[in-house]
Amino acid sequence: MALTAETESRLYRSLRVAAGAAAHLVALGFPAAVAVLARPGSSLFSWHPLLMALAFSFLMTEALLIFSPETSLLRSFSRKVRVRAHWALQLLALLCALLGLGIITYNKHLNGKGHFVTWHGLTGLLAVLYAGGQCAGGVLLLYPKLMKNWTLAKLKLYHATSGLVGYLLGCASLMLGMCSLWFTTTVTGVSWYLAMLCPLVTSLVIMNQVSNAYLYRKRSQH
Repeated sequence: MALTAETESRLYRSLRVAAGAAAHLVALGFPAAVAVLARPGSSLFSWHPLLMALAFSFLMTEALLIFSPETSLLRSFSRKVRVRAHWALQLLALLCALLGLGIITYNKHLNGKGHFVTWHGLTGLLAVLYAGGQCAGGVLLLYPKLMKNWTLAKLKLYHATSGLVGYLLGCASLMLGMCSLWFTTTVTGVSWYLAMLCPLVTSLVIMNQVSNAYLYRKRSQH
């Protein structure tokens, strides 16, 4: 028996709600698990994985999910409130990422190790720098008159698209970090694969959210 368009729409919406709920749980659960593993305060290095997990798994994910029409924790608030919350979370994510980057750089200096010589290190550096540029680019949305030849709708589209790229870079850095000696000696077997799934789950949810927003804008223009 073929599904009606209304039934398909309800099913698709239910799947998106379930996926969004899973993303919220993963965004909070992954940094919590990292905190248990790293035991922040036990060493200088221990703060690095926790801060990066908070930045790219929790804060940045929640900053983007704020605009989800199905699973945003602030969907009953005005767009102005959600934009301000997005800004606050993104700035906190950037601060955590910068602090995490500074800590690992100083820790390597103390131990006489090379800087940014692994794919994890290079990707992490790029993700942090990109996050800084993305936050700076967000200022253009607050003051669109600075870009006279660009409409606000186009600025929003490019900001969302470039933000997705930055988010995926952050998730890639987390995944590469889970391939490090520190992580693989502590987390093995099924637990390691489950940990690797965390950034994948949130990435898929955020990609779906951005693509749907893009399609909605396309339809509204016709």
